[in-house]
Amino acid sequence: MIELNNLPLSHQIETQKVLKKAISANRALANLNGVARIIPNSAILINSLVLQEAKDSSEIENIITTHDELYRANLDIESVTNEAKEVQNYKEALLGGFALVKDTKLLLKKHIVEIQGVLEQNNAGVRKQAGTNLKNAGTGEVIYTPPQDYETIQELLTNLFIKRIQYI
Repeated sequence: MIELNNLPLSHQIETQKVLKKAISANRALANLNGVARIIPNSAILINSLVLQEAKDSSEIENIITTHDELYRANLDIESVTNEAKEVQNYKEALLGGFALVKDTKLLLKKHIVEIQGVLEQNNAGVRKQAGTNLKNAGTGEVIYTPPQDYETIQELLTNLFIKRIQYI
C-alpha cells in the first residue's frame, strides 16, 4: 500500500528527469497556445482536450467508454451509457475547477469539495465511509487504496493547504 506523506516532502522531487519533462511540457503548452490563437473557435480544441483527459483519467477507475458515446452524451442523447455520463461529470468538474481557480487565483479546500460534488453528482462532501480502492479490471488486484477514514483525509487536506500557503 502507498503511504501518503505530509508536506513538505523529505526528498527532492525536482530531479533532472522531472525538470527536463517540465521543459518539454512547457514547450508543448506554448505550441498549443499558439495553435489555439489561430483557430476561429479555440473552445472546440480545448473542449476536445478536456474530454480526452476526462476519458483517460476515468479509465484509471475502470470507467471505459468510447469517443462516440462521449459525443452522444454531449448532445444529450437519451441512450447514453453510465460510463459516458461519468466521464462527462469528470469533464464538467475539470472545467468548473479551472474556472474557480481562474476566478479566485486560489485552490481552496471548499473548491475541492465543490469539484468532488460535480464528479459524484451529490453534495456529500469529503468521503466519510471506507471501502474505496482502485483495482485492475482484468485481475481484480487492488492497485491503490486511498486514505479510508474521514479524519485522515481531513488531516491530509489541512496539511496540503497549510504547506501550500507557506510556499506562496
